[in-house]
Amino acid sequence: MSIDLSQFYEVFIDESFEGLETMESELLNLSPGDVDSEIINNIFRAAHSIKGGSGTFGFNAIANFTHVIETLLDEIRNGERELAANHVDLMLKSIDCLRNMLRSIQNNDEQESQEANTLRVQFEAILEQKNTADVSNTSNSNAVATQPESNGLASKQTKTQITNFFEIKFNPESHVFKTGNEPLFIFEDLAEHGELSVEANIKGIPELDNLVADDCYLGWTINLDTTSEEETVKSVFEWVEDDAEIEIKLVAQFEDEIEVESELDEVEASKPESSLTESPESPASAGSTSASPATTPESLSPDNSKPKDSATSDTVEAEFRPVQKAPTDNKKEPTKQESSSIRVGTDKVDSLINMVGELVITQAMLNELGEDEQIDHAKLLALREGLAQLAHNTRDLQENVMRIRMLPISFVFSRFPRLVRDISQKLDKKVDLVLKGEGTELDKTVMEKISDPMVHLIRNSLDHGLETTPERLAAGKSEAGKVILNAYHQGGNIIIEIIDDGRGLNTEKIRSKAIENGLITEESVLSNQEINELIFKPGFSTADEVSDISGRGVGMDVVKRNINALNGTVEVVSEPNNGSTFTIRLPLTLAILDGQLVKVGNHIYIIPLVSIVESLQIDMSKVNSVGGGMDVLRLRDDYIPILRMHQLFNHPEACQKLQGGLLVVVESDNEKVGLLVDELLAQQQFVIKSLEENYKKVDGISGATILGSGSVSLIIDISSVVKMAGLKRAGHVGLDFDKPLSEAV
Repeated sequence: MSIDLSQFYEVFIDESFEGLETMESELLNLSPGDVDSEIINNIFRAAHSIKGGSGTFGFNAIANFTHVIETLLDEIRNGERELAANHVDLMLKSIDCLRNMLRSIQNNDEQESQEANTLRVQFEAILEQKNTADVSNTSNSNAVATQPESNGLASKQTKTQITNFFEIKFNPESHVFKTGNEPLFIFEDLAEHGELSVEANIKGIPELDNLVADDCYLGWTINLDTTSEEETVKSVFEWVEDDAEIEIKLVAQFEDEIEVESELDEVEASKPESSLTESPESPASAGSTSASPATTPESLSPDNSKPKDSATSDTVEAEFRPVQKAPTDNKKEPTKQESSSIRVGTDKVDSLINMVGELVITQAMLNELGEDEQIDHAKLLALREGLAQLAHNTRDLQENVMRIRMLPISFVFSRFPRLVRDISQKLDKKVDLVLKGEGTELDKTVMEKISDPMVHLIRNSLDHGLETTPERLAAGKSEAGKVILNAYHQGGNIIIEIIDDGRGLNTEKIRSKAIENGLITEESVLSNQEINELIFKPGFSTADEVSDISGRGVGMDVVKRNINALNGTVEVVSEPNNGSTFTIRLPLTLAILDGQLVKVGNHIYIIPLVSIVESLQIDMSKVNSVGGGMDVLRLRDDYIPILRMHQLFNHPEACQKLQGGLLVVVESDNEKVGLLVDELLAQQQFVIKSLEENYKKVDGISGATILGSGSVSLIIDISSVVKMAGLKRAGHVGLDFDKPLSEAV
């Protein structure tokens, strides 16, 4: 019986995604011609870990693909090759490819991809280019050039190839299988370096009665003929070096003169560099296998690698063939990587344990009081004190549990340097990205959902906001534009700002487009701020041409809708020629929110506190009626539409008079409305439960919660209530009534 390695897949995938993030961030810090060896080593270590882990778990497609990346990195860190810009671009593409391959593992799909094969050919072409260059550079010392062929395009050269013969003693500890290591995968990795034969030592196998199925009793003697160095062979065993006795001995070494084809110098010089990385059919890639070791299963063993006839022999020879991962019929449902796990600091876990300890002490105190059948005044006071302590401990425990879900927003920010780099190259703009407040913490659920809106906003800043280099120089600005991502806490919210120092929003162009699209009329009177808000309307775009970055009129409306779904808001402030600032305001968590309980008829509803501006008693002298049967309240310099909750949710038993009624003023999409309620109750924290998952979607309701009495209370969705009432922004200050209230119910 062997260990089921699938139980470790999730950990491997999570660590691999982290490794790819490390590689990507470090690659973005590299500058061709000025290479930091520490950065290269960090990238190499991450790639090597992914390769080793994928080989251990039998994900051979990933291991093989990562191997060529690792080879290129190894040459760069050893000073054998200069880092070029196209190397960085190719490795960034390979990171995207590896991410897709890892997601295929999560979804039980095929790991092989056409993209991986294409990129592998490009890597091999780069590696072959070096080999050809080495031949040319060393021709005077250890190679003899022959005369060019009659067509004058190619010449034959010879170079020295060193072949090493290694004898490897590999004796793993008995517990090696329990660490997740599989010797067969190690043999397969060795086979990639040359011809391999494996001889098993069966002396350690006990009698059947003493056999433990999960223990390893075998050792192996391995003979390897390879052109690789000893350090490369040692690296194959690094995952098991602490769990095995490993002895690698160089038995012999031979030099062979091999003949290679190479293009003439003048022909090579006339070729563009990109031809080696973009064309799978380039001459370099076509000849890349001429000097590589054989790696087909048939060539991995010499002819004498057959089992011995003696049944009592202490060793058994076997031909090595790569092991393929067996297909499974029990396909798992696709899983979302972002919700699979979360890393928690030990300080948070320690704090949680302390809180549980306090709860245990409080429980013991209350149990002791409960066992006494005679309760006098002193014990009653002690009981009340114990209950107060219990409430305090429960609140602390809740806050500590919520802290576990909090992650630094750097998890979101870290993906944008790559995005800015790629888009700025497409737009031919120079951009400096500045990240601030990366340690600001945010609930994991909110963080997962804010990423896409931020992508749209950053793309908008890069495409529409920042000028081209000639335009910036003509305007007296620096050559490189600047985009700032800033995050900080404010009250119970997190504020995220996307700031650019570009041209700002063109209000005249936005107004013209809005009139052209029928969003407003020529007679509409709007402030500059209200004109800027029009960019969030569906289908709105000021781009003159449609591109793969912008111009289709989708994006900004999706940003606003997604942020509103998180109970958040987005605002834009712009100044001509000085840039724009997009401000996102979000609650820190979606799991537990503070709310105001209100009574409408015989029913209790909850209004999120984050949406409430104020509560007041209606003064009829400040109430006016407008068209469509809508009443508005004059509140300082604003006119607040009054929405009757009993009409919206059909509660005829509720109080229907405005005189002396209670109005809860709430804010939706930067506009205020008033909700008429019968009574204000307590404020409390509540846990949000999805109504759509457990029942169905209900207009005006965002979810439900259970009160202390055990009854269910519905949570008001302010934006949805405004839509139910038929209110809409019509292109001027305030909200207009769209249809009779009776039709909205």
